[in-house]
Amino acid sequence: MPPRLRNDCFALPAGVDWVPLDEALARLRARVTPVVPVEQVALADSRGRVLAQDLMALRGNPPSANSAVDGYGFAGAALDELVTLPLAPGRSAAGEPYEGALPQGYALRILTGAILPEGMQTVVLQEDVEVSGGKLQFYGPLKQGANTRRAGEDFEAGDPILKAGRRLRGEDAALLAAAGYAEVPVHRRLRVGVFSNGDEVIAPGTVAPENMGAGKIYDSNRPMLLSLLQEWGFEAVDLGHVADSRDALRSRLDTAAEAVDAVLTSGGVSTGDEDHVSALLRAEGRIDSWRIAIKPGRPLALGLWPAGEALLPIFGLPGNPVAAMVTALLFARPALGVMGGEAWRQPQGYMVPAAFSKNKKRGRREFLRARMNSDGQAEVFRSEGSGRISGLSWADGLVELPDEPCTISEGTLVRYIPYSSFG
Repeated sequence: MPPRLRNDCFALPAGVDWVPLDEALARLRARVTPVVPVEQVALADSRGRVLAQDLMALRGNPPSANSAVDGYGFAGAALDELVTLPLAPGRSAAGEPYEGALPQGYALRILTGAILPEGMQTVVLQEDVEVSGGKLQFYGPLKQGANTRRAGEDFEAGDPILKAGRRLRGEDAALLAAAGYAEVPVHRRLRVGVFSNGDEVIAPGTVAPENMGAGKIYDSNRPMLLSLLQEWGFEAVDLGHVADSRDALRSRLDTAAEAVDAVLTSGGVSTGDEDHVSALLRAEGRIDSWRIAIKPGRPLALGLWPAGEALLPIFGLPGNPVAAMVTALLFARPALGVMGGEAWRQPQGYMVPAAFSKNKKRGRREFLRARMNSDGQAEVFRSEGSGRISGLSWADGLVELPDEPCTISEGTLVRYIPYSSFG
């Protein structure tokens, strides 16, 4: 007898359990390790690269005590109401330090960034002084050390400055240069291939819309995933489209194994008649399929394909575009980051008021396409359907709803995760 009608696509057969999201992420995190070698690159080429080792400062910053302003320097503090000091000849400028020690009881012209000569501890701004007849006058009090920078007050030689696993930014290049580095050790960029599969999928530009056959659709997942990989700092490799054929799929995986470090694909990873990816991996490679308690998403396959003495990691994402993107953000992004030498990346979320209402059932984590409105509230896309591709472009992030049942009304605080938080 057939099972009783439940009309619930989230239901599984008796005895089969969903994997909670946090457990699935923990499993994945425990399995991935860096797979790319280390190379040296110039600072100018370091943006977006992953640092391969902890770095210590080779030089302090600033290397010497110096003036923070243009003005006049002298010894000690100025405690009198009116201070008068004779001026010593010469000056101290950045790159042209004053030679010798400043005589006791004298002041000296000094410019921003110039090294404080021996005998100078304090600087008064040039706007606050009167200079006449070889003498300097200003009103006190002024504490010792005013308007100066201590040697090494930012960092000293030997201080740790950056940790391994950091994806370097332009700002990091300034820090590294100040610390004495001209080049840095980084991991080679992770090469990630993307291919589409399915006889119904057509690449945009190859067939005009009016000539598309019944049941044919344009391939939206492959350009989306390739673009995401580039945004994340990986080397994206387009592996094209593969027909619903075991032989074609086997050939494409063998080719990929020679060209990339990992593969992303979408669709064909469930248990249907045309799910050739999962069937081939079960027969000739390795596969671990999870039914994850999230919406959208659910099916995720982690496969390994023989590549000589190594194994090529394969991330099998759901075929629906929204589910493919959500699972790519949640699973592929942090896992590929670790494979490329990064630390595991946890996206930063923010609690913001909702601009929507919703009653959520128990049992799965839900991710709604969302964006911030002009009132600082998170509004969500009009439909939760996984095939509504327009919602991906409409949104600038996701609202995450917990596993437990909840009732959301306008003004309720919800967790909003910008797309940018995923890297």
